[in-house]
Amino acid sequence: MPVASSYFLQDRIMSGPSDYQPSHPVLKWIERRLPILGLMHSSFVAYPTPRNLNYWWTFGAILSFMLAIQIVTGIVLAMHYTPHADLAFRSVELIVRDVNYGWLLRNMHAVGASMFFLAVYIHMFRGLYYGSYKEPREVLWILGVIIYLLMMATGFMGYVLPWGQMSFWGATVITNLFSAVPFFGEDIVTLLWGGYSVGNPTLNRFFSLHYLLPFLIAGVVVLHVWALHVAGQNNPAGVEAKTEKDTVPFTPYATIKDLFGASCFAILYAYFIFYMPNYLGEADNYIPANPGVTPPHIVPEWYYLPFYAILRSIPNKLAGVVAMFGAIIVLVFLPWLDSARTRSSKYRPLAKQFFWIFVAVCVLLGYLGAQPAEGIYVIAGRILTFCYFAYFLIVLPLLARIEKPRPVPNSIADDVLAKTGSKATPMVSTVIALAVAGALFAGSTDSARASERVDTPPAVKWSFAGPFGTFDRGALQRGLKVYKEVCANCHGLSYIAFRNLADQGGPGYSTAQVNALAAEYKVKDGPNDQGEMFERPGRAADYFPSPFPNEQMARAANGGAAPPDLSLITKARSYKRGFPTFIFDFFSNYQEQGPDYLAALLVGFEDEPPAGATIPEGSYYNKYFPGHAIKMPRPLSDGQVTYDDGSPTTVEQYAKDVTAFLMWAAEPHMEARKRLGFQVFVVLLLLSSLLYFTKKKVWAGAH
Repeated sequence: MPVASSYFLQDRIMSGPSDYQPSHPVLKWIERRLPILGLMHSSFVAYPTPRNLNYWWTFGAILSFMLAIQIVTGIVLAMHYTPHADLAFRSVELIVRDVNYGWLLRNMHAVGASMFFLAVYIHMFRGLYYGSYKEPREVLWILGVIIYLLMMATGFMGYVLPWGQMSFWGATVITNLFSAVPFFGEDIVTLLWGGYSVGNPTLNRFFSLHYLLPFLIAGVVVLHVWALHVAGQNNPAGVEAKTEKDTVPFTPYATIKDLFGASCFAILYAYFIFYMPNYLGEADNYIPANPGVTPPHIVPEWYYLPFYAILRSIPNKLAGVVAMFGAIIVLVFLPWLDSARTRSSKYRPLAKQFFWIFVAVCVLLGYLGAQPAEGIYVIAGRILTFCYFAYFLIVLPLLARIEKPRPVPNSIADDVLAKTGSKATPMVSTVIALAVAGALFAGSTDSARASERVDTPPAVKWSFAGPFGTFDRGALQRGLKVYKEVCANCHGLSYIAFRNLADQGGPGYSTAQVNALAAEYKVKDGPNDQGEMFERPGRAADYFPSPFPNEQMARAANGGAAPPDLSLITKARSYKRGFPTFIFDFFSNYQEQGPDYLAALLVGFEDEPPAGATIPEGSYYNKYFPGHAIKMPRPLSDGQVTYDDGSPTTVEQYAKDVTAFLMWAAEPHMEARKRLGFQVFVVLLLLSSLLYFTKKKVWAGAH
């Protein structure tokens, strides 16, 4: 009888019985027939929450927030997207350029994917540290792993949809992995492709699944929350709630804490959206997919890199695929691999140290996944792959048998009052592991830099750099003149319409000037009433015409190399900044690798290669071009273009001006993005401040 009473009390504490009684007659009528309001009240208002939860628990609410954003922005983007191999890339660019706030929707969705994975990794590591996978929460944990697998599939398919170079070749490489499956591998790959190579059927399949899977994720999230409410929330102490003193109502206590955590996370999210939208992406994805040209280094998005490193660290293809998927599937069996009675690593000194070593292993695997599969990177990948699996298959089972944990508090209330477990524990092994990992990290970076031997483009002081940067109208107009008189002979600007030159944030031309400029061009149109194509003067609504009617003619006129379209060239070209520079770039808001590289390329030609350097016949030496041999001859020379405003007519000035113009061509809404970003930041900072003081007031009585 006492045991039954204990279970009854625990069930009452965890389920949060609702005393909700609507007062309005309509609500009473609904509640009698469909008690959904009472269910919501019991789940999100009266639900008892452990009073010792820290801010790591707010990532559950943050994930719900991010899922909602991804679904809403994805639905709107799908209204404008064209899932066709010939049109997908252009449709994405037109969304960014021509749809009202399309750039904002695209940035929110693309950056949102990274933020979603960042939040889910923190959520998972929190579960690992505090033992949230242990009895009675096994099903809750397994459902979380299923959500993670669905997220990975959804994210991969979404990455393919822009149909850029990295998207196309990433899809080719990853789908080819299924060919390693014995007997059925080739059939699986053919089914995924919808043919015998990645093409239009593949894109259509991925678009359909990418659209549908988020709703499946939402359904599994409902099950995940249901399982959470059945088993009850874990907490930092790892002890179950026993009395009402151990818990507080979900609303307002957990609600206000989650809102404050979500608002702080939204600040980070907004920073990427408005100031660093391309920081986590690949420049190659601003190049239209080309099945005939393989990128020199194919990498997936950052959130797949640890598993990509595991895949490449094993020389056998099938074994690599098994290891990659096994690295995720092993999480399902974690509740049984770790049989320790103490849940929280807070009271397990050895488990805590090995946990942080495991975190370092995962971070380093992510770094290795972005590096070439050669030399020290492969060796380090194999060592870290062993460490990854050893943590689950050797360390955790062994620690459960040999580790002597510290005493845990008798109740959650005791943990809050006594602050038990707050004493610092020696972290010698963790420090040693991080030091070794850091040395490996730095050593591999230095070796990579030594092997590349490519001059780093000098940093240029751009007017559009930084969070408050704007375009220099004079530079844009001079750059357009350089493009017209020099670059337009070989390079197109097919994503820019003449009318864009009069848009706010652009070169600042009037409508009359735009019409006059457009009329200087001959645009092919038709057919006319006789069924014939004809030429007419350009109009403001027309796009800049290409100098060549097709790629084959462009190649024939340029020694076999097709000159790229310049609409996105400043975003499609970049260079590796290396460690730790790329970390400093995040805080300094530096994202001008493309403009720096392009300006350097235009001035980097040398009449004769340096001693010991050889280039193929028909090529020219450029110290900033990868490999140094470029098909394009020196395009600029002093005095080549006359400026009306008295600016210097030097190669350096031409290069800077045309680069600034092409930066605007690639980011025509940049000024609006930064201006709106400042306003959003002010609102979010005020909101976070208000939520923080509200939270302190609400929680004052609970403590």
